[in-house]
Amino acid sequence: MDSAIEVVTDGAVIRPGTVFRDDRGRVAQLHGIGIQRVGETWYAWGEDKAAGGTFTAVACYSSPDLVTWRFEGNSLSIGDGDLAAERVIERPKALRRPDGAWVMLLHVETADYSYARVGYAISDTPAGPYRYLHSERPMGNISRDIGVYQENGVGYLLSEDRDNGLHIYRLRPDYLGVESIVATLRQQARPEIGYESPTLVRHEGLYYLFGSDLTGWSTNDNMYATAPSLEGPWSPWRPFAPERSATFDSQVSVVVPVGTGHLYIGDRWQKDALDTSPAVWLPISLADGAATLEWHDAWNPEDAFG
Repeated sequence: MDSAIEVVTDGAVIRPGTVFRDDRGRVAQLHGIGIQRVGETWYAWGEDKAAGGTFTAVACYSSPDLVTWRFEGNSLSIGDGDLAAERVIERPKALRRPDGAWVMLLHVETADYSYARVGYAISDTPAGPYRYLHSERPMGNISRDIGVYQENGVGYLLSEDRDNGLHIYRLRPDYLGVESIVATLRQQARPEIGYESPTLVRHEGLYYLFGSDLTGWSTNDNMYATAPSLEGPWSPWRPFAPERSATFDSQVSVVVPVGTGHLYIGDRWQKDALDTSPAVWLPISLADGAATLEWHDAWNPEDAFG
């Protein structure tokens, strides 16, 4: 299998649509990725898909440059209850609380996707291991694909609720539950539903919210909306990649600020080979309320982000 890393004279490049290999030479299990920068080090958490769709572990990796990845161990491993081997654990996202503790939020499911809860785990360090605490249906609502956002010490949960739309929740001060709904967004063409796999960033005073249509393992033209505040008003949804490209055959997982720019990370789910499913990592432009994703066969993060 091709590596996603190619060494070049002035650094290293990323080739979208391939896989990363870690310091052990293994495919990095960065599916459904969550990512945070701590000082000069990036930490990333992903779904370990060695067992296919059911739970194996949440793997943690670190990188100085977003290109070379070191395996730091499993942040969560198989256990009892919500972490049993027959459960489904997806979308690991971690936030550092103002008191320094790390809280990981997860989409927790049964194999038939009827459980629909968000789970919470805690650690003193970004890599963990994390201590799993509990799960909930936030404010009684279904919770499937999730994202997180943090601003001025306040944490937010983004959660797809198949019955009501895409919610932005304000987390409790301890980040271990939700305390209120800030906004709920729905699709224009299908107002009975929202978008899944949400991620949120703020740039030049404007919030950009990204999400994927509800098409199972199949990719689609992912969408984004903007607003001057989290409460709204939110703009109409529109695509950020070329129409009918199915977002370059990927599903958004995160959009993250990096240096002077932003990085798009999306999954290409291969349902019969989830552990080796490749990813699409590309710089994304945010300017004047417009988000634009363009294809590059290979690109250098140092050049893209300064």
